[in-house]
Amino acid sequence: MVARIITVAPIGYEGAIIEVECDATKSLPSLQIVGLGNKAIDEAKERVRSAINNSMLDFPKKKIIINLAPAELPKDGAHYDLPIALAILCVSGQLQQIELDGAVFAGELALDGNLRPIKAAINIAQIARESGYNNLYLPQSNVSQAGLIDGMNIYGVSSIKQLYLHLKKEKIIIPYARSPLECSVAHILSPPTLDDIKGQEQAKRALIIAAAGHHNILLSGTPGTGKTMLAKALVNLLPDLAPEEQLSATKIHSLGNKINGEIISRRPFRSPHHTASLISIVGGGIQPRPGEVSLAHTGVLFLDEMPEYSRSILESLRQPLEDKKIDISRANGHVTYPADFMLVGTMNPCPCGYFGDKIKECACTSTQIIAYQKKLSGPLLDRLDMIVNVSRVPNELLLDSESLCQSQHITASDLINQAITIQNERYGSSNKHNGTLCNSDIKKYASLTVESKSFLLTAANRLSLSARSYFKVIKVARTIADLDNCTSILPLHIGEALQYRR
Repeated sequence: MVARIITVAPIGYEGAIIEVECDATKSLPSLQIVGLGNKAIDEAKERVRSAINNSMLDFPKKKIIINLAPAELPKDGAHYDLPIALAILCVSGQLQQIELDGAVFAGELALDGNLRPIKAAINIAQIARESGYNNLYLPQSNVSQAGLIDGMNIYGVSSIKQLYLHLKKEKIIIPYARSPLECSVAHILSPPTLDDIKGQEQAKRALIIAAAGHHNILLSGTPGTGKTMLAKALVNLLPDLAPEEQLSATKIHSLGNKINGEIISRRPFRSPHHTASLISIVGGGIQPRPGEVSLAHTGVLFLDEMPEYSRSILESLRQPLEDKKIDISRANGHVTYPADFMLVGTMNPCPCGYFGDKIKECACTSTQIIAYQKKLSGPLLDRLDMIVNVSRVPNELLLDSESLCQSQHITASDLINQAITIQNERYGSSNKHNGTLCNSDIKKYASLTVESKSFLLTAANRLSLSARSYFKVIKVARTIADLDNCTSILPLHIGEALQYRR
């Protein structure tokens, strides 16, 4: 008799159904696992043996062979412990195959038989549902995350003994049900907000436009002008995660080994240090994992002092900025991760930071200034929707309480939500924004008046705008028009959008 237990192998952003087969023969007692498993799976032999014995169950004294099919598919992770243990219990007659059919099992076993949390629980649940399975057994700590997948009966299991009694119908486990409180997560603001920033009205306006249209933005200015503070305030301007966005963000972070059973309830704000490696930014490794560009999916990727990052890292952002995904090809396989993020960068105008400052004199030579500014290539700058100069705030206003508006952030959030609602109705989707429109969408949805077309054409010729920059101006102008609740793009919208092109 051969026992068969179903589990899932997460592969990149997707996954595959794995059949854990078990056969036992009369020979010297041994346990062998085949099927292209990694070191963690090979070590499962000792965990499974101890877990079964310590759960007051019998480990058969036979030659046991475990096969993870399909055999040519690489397997990684400790979540195969539970299905391996169940297959052994089934082949030894302690469980019946009919009691295990129609369900998917995943979990890491402790030596005492308890189940520890696993990674990628939400991926396992999604693949199981897409493959036609309705019942999923996971460690108790993972059920809330897997519960984001609708249409599944998800059972939280604390130990293999508890699961054994449930399968024998002696002690039934109740399926997990999300509470209304878990379904609606409130967006709690954390500082800074626009109300915490004094002055910088043009930069604040640029942030509102960027948040409303999902535009990439670069803040340039001398040190201490508030560029980093402005960038951190942007994430508080963005609306709450939609259910499909929450699912996607949680799935990515689960694959990135960052959480165990947690749910991403707020938009990610990723701020990697400029010494980060290329693989940590774009993703990769022996088993390709998502990098910062994917972990920032549905949120913000913040690069503080962009010229300090290596040229290879900055140029690697060009493809995900355009395609909203990242393709990672390695010797062990090819995976594609989503990378729909807002890029927010800051930079100084020169190495010392004071080129063009009205108070402090710059100490850099012209050669140093040109070399520093050339660290950001033309093609990369061309992919940024908005470039904003952040000027120095007068010292006398820094401690002036009258210069601080206490309702600016709330007003801006209402304006942004209004513009996003207009976009959702126009495009019929919550995943599409003005900043992500393709050229054909621009012709369909971004209607220009005759005066606007003439004005834009004249400006494009005088400023030598590329075709990409030309369409970027239209996208930003479309967002400005939405903020004004205007159906057509007027010359004043084009004029404001042109202010954000270098």
